[in-house]
Amino acid sequence: MSFLNSVINNSKKFENPFIHWELNKPLTAGALEEITKADIADLTKYNLLYDGTRAIDGGKGEFREGISSGGEALKFRCFINKENSKNFPHLTKLITELQSKETYKKISEMINKDLSNSFVRVEVICDRQGFWLKPHCDIKEKLISCLLFVNKFNEDESLGTDFYNNKLKKVKTLPYRDNYGYFFSSGPNTWHGMEEKEIVKERRCLQVNYVTFITDWPVD
Repeated sequence: MSFLNSVINNSKKFENPFIHWELNKPLTAGALEEITKADIADLTKYNLLYDGTRAIDGGKGEFREGISSGGEALKFRCFINKENSKNFPHLTKLITELQSKETYKKISEMINKDLSNSFVRVEVICDRQGFWLKPHCDIKEKLISCLLFVNKFNEDESLGTDFYNNKLKKVKTLPYRDNYGYFFSSGPNTWHGMEEKEIVKERRCLQVNYVTFITDWPVD
C-alpha cells in the first residue's frame, strides 16, 4: 500500500494558495519503471506546437486530413485501462489500491469530499521541450487532482506544477523530484498550470484522479 502509506505517513498539508498536500515516495519501484518505459509519442519529432492544453492528443485536424475514418490521434499520454493493464502490472496494482475502501475513505476524510461512488482514472504523461499548460481549474467531474513526478533524467526541479492565486499570480512551484507529487480537491480557485520551461529530455508524470464519469476502475 505504497500510495496510502505516503498519504498517511509522508504527506504534508499546505494552505497557500489553496489547500493541497505534497506526497513523498507514493510509488513503488515497479510503478516508477513502468512510467519511465511507457511508449509515448515524441511531439518534438512532428511539426506541431503545444497549445497550453493537453487537448492536442484528442486528434488535431492535421492528423485526420484526407482520412475518411478520421484517423487516430497522436497520443502523448497513456491511460491505463483493462485492455492495456497487462502491460502495466505495477500500475494496475496501484489502481487496485486506489479502488480500495481504505484508500479512498482516507482521502475523502482529508479533502472533505465523498468518493464512494467515484471511478479511478490513471494516465502516464510525457511532456517534452515546448510544453506548457495555461493556468486552469480542473473540470468538476474530477473530484481529486493528483500528479506524481518521475524524474529519472535529473531534470530541473522547477519543472513541477505552478500554483496560482485567484488573481492568477504564481505563488508556488511544486518541486519536480523523483517519486514526489501532490493532490488537492478540485474546485474553483484551484488554479494550476506550468509556464514554458526548458525540458532537456522529458518530464514524466503519473496523473491520478477520482472522477464522476465511468472508467474501467470503479471504487469498491
